[in-house]
Amino acid sequence: VSFQGRLYAMQTGMKIDSKTPECRKFLSKLMDQLEAMKKQFGDNEAITQEIVGSAHVENYALKMFLYADNEDRAGQFHKNMIKSFYTASLLIDVLTVFGELSEENAQHRKYARWKAAYIHNCLKNGETPQPGPIGMEGESFDAEREEAGSSSVPSGTTQSSSSSSTYEANNIPTSNYTGIHIPPGAHAPANTPAEVPHNTGMS
Repeated sequence: VSFQGRLYAMQTGMKIDSKTPECRKFLSKLMDQLEAMKKQFGDNEAITQEIVGSAHVENYALKMFLYADNEDRAGQFHKNMIKSFYTASLLIDVLTVFGELSEENAQHRKYARWKAAYIHNCLKNGETPQPGPIGMEGESFDAEREEAGSSSVPSGTTQSSSSSSTYEANNIPTSNYTGIHIPPGAHAPANTPAEVPHNTGMS
């Protein structure tokens, strides 16, 4: 997952700014890390085969999403659950290195970010968050969770139900997702280059 994460960072960084000295230095170090990982894990299919890599990242993102969703529905609100929702959304971002997101994954990402922002703001303001989907049709979403299971995710498969689309996009608050203050490095690989470009526009 860390390889695909760095690859996503590389592609995104090059789109944002690949000309300034600071960014070029950062991207150069990131590229060196990617090459080193290719050599070290050259026999790992998650790196050498896109379809395997995509399934690996997707399964990991879904596991984190299901963990956070289970905690949410059980009324167990805490920082790790918020981080899991937010990190799941970031991992779904990473899936874009393999192509356009499916509608289902795009909805999962939107829901995870919204939930992370909503719960974070509630706890910050001393309020008790409402568990589960709020003002949404949750039947199909619940059905998929039962089908997928909360502790295991089929390897190399893609969820086929259209559960996530059951909630209305219009019901998702437009609260700023950037209000979530995740500690630096909480979701990044430990040896990601420290020279992060300033004012990249990334949240």
